[in-house]
Amino acid sequence: MSDLVPLTGEPLALDLVNTRPRTPQGPVDLLADPEALRSWLALQRDRLPGLTEDETSALAPSDLSAVHAVREHAAAAIERARRGERPPEAALRGLNRAQAAAPAVRELSWDGASVTAVTRRPGAPGARLTTMLAEAVAGLLTDPAIIRVRECEADDCVMLFLPAHPRRRWCSAARCGNRARVARYYRRHRPG
Repeated sequence: MSDLVPLTGEPLALDLVNTRPRTPQGPVDLLADPEALRSWLALQRDRLPGLTEDETSALAPSDLSAVHAVREHAAAAIERARRGERPPEAALRGLNRAQAAAPAVRELSWDGASVTAVTRRPGAPGARLTTMLAEAVAGLLTDPAIIRVRECEADDCVMLFLPAHPRRRWCSAARCGNRARVARYYRRHRPG
């Protein structure tokens, strides 16, 4: 795994796609192995209800492959949808399959005074994880805000973000924004 820390805080679908940053040495996969996936899931714990730390520690290599597939479908679909274009049919089919892997079920019970309903997701942890990720992608794709998703303006960055302010230009002001400002300063103050 790279020493690069994943950016988080965007919609979950974008955080997933953003686990493939580009560095001066080339593209990096921040979900390259099960340990890297577990680290990323720890950062996203609050956004993945019903998936315990014990379950994420038991994820198999096939679960990692399923997450990679969701990420690939998400990247392809988001890239087109953010431009107002039709996403690739294969990406939509893949996301639909992933959502069906562990559908949510409303489980009814009696609490002593009334009927209650709790949403549960039966199935293996890996199936539940890929379903939740695919549902997050579906939520972003169907949100009118999808057309506001931008790619970072830094020359060497491919990260996507959903700006809260229309003037936001970088995925991270601390990373790319600072590098761009420093480079601009040096270009203006270069001798000769």
